[in-house]
Amino acid sequence: MASVMDRRAFISTLAGGLLAAPLAVGAQQAERVYRIGLFHVGLDHVPPALYGLRQGLKELGYEEGKNLRWDFRNLPDETAAQATAREFVRQRVDVMVAFEEQTVRAARAATSDIPILFLHVLSDPVAEGFVQSLAQPGGNTTGIFGDVLAKRVELLKEVMPRLERLLLVFDPADPVSLQELATVRAAANGLRLQVVERAARTTADIQRVFTQANREHLQAVVVVSGLLTRFPSLMIRLAAERRLAIPGHRKEWAEQGALFSYGADYFSVGRIDAARLVDRMLKGTKPAALPVEQIARLELVINLTTAKALGLTLPPSLLQRADQVIE
Repeated sequence: MASVMDRRAFISTLAGGLLAAPLAVGAQQAERVYRIGLFHVGLDHVPPALYGLRQGLKELGYEEGKNLRWDFRNLPDETAAQATAREFVRQRVDVMVAFEEQTVRAARAATSDIPILFLHVLSDPVAEGFVQSLAQPGGNTTGIFGDVLAKRVELLKEVMPRLERLLLVFDPADPVSLQELATVRAAANGLRLQVVERAARTTADIQRVFTQANREHLQAVVVVSGLLTRFPSLMIRLAAERRLAIPGHRKEWAEQGALFSYGADYFSVGRIDAARLVDRMLKGTKPAALPVEQIARLELVINLTTAKALGLTLPPSLLQRADQVIE
């Protein structure tokens, strides 16, 4: 009798083990931890799409510390970005998220197989060589891009009808500069504005350029290329000290004292668009199958306090068009 019971117990145990095995495999799959490496150049701020992306992924079921490992690095320059990209490759992250052009270049130089998603890219990603085309990116890179640089120059003239001389500050070593310089020149020419171009790469360069601005009878300043990322707070402060109107490409500039900002709603870009693309990559979709997307949601934020400090009276029609007015 004992022998029969032992045999029954053995069969029961074996059956239980066979039934439990698929459940264990399923549990292991459900507990997979996805690794995302995110990086950005610009120590004085954090890219706003980062916060949106974090919220969007949480809404899609990704929980940090449970099924998601999130590694964000804020870096001083492109050299540091290159080192970080190589580190992410050694760690075999599942997806790299590169904020702005400098980190995209670093990521693409470091890997040809790990999926790369670019965000906060203002220039044309095809012209920059990031993708083969918008519809068919090819390779391991896709993302979201777009800017309205020419429109910001037009808005500046609308806000300042007497604007005649415009300071244009750029980084000559940044590959993006050529494209953006041409855009500003064309917009300014159409508005009959005289553009004074000044190159700058360091804090000392920027301070020198702004110090000369008053002697050159300049009324406003437009900043392009990687300078937008590396020195925004410094340039907003120097513009205020010298009573120069300065526009920005994201609302944080207006919040810090720029006259206005006009550009992408980056939080929404992160939460809605970027989170969706990262989710698809983590589930196995190759970047080559994900068309590059252009920014669709734009917002105008006006700093009325700054306008008053500059002695400007803004048209009511412009204030009505604003998504936010800071008083």
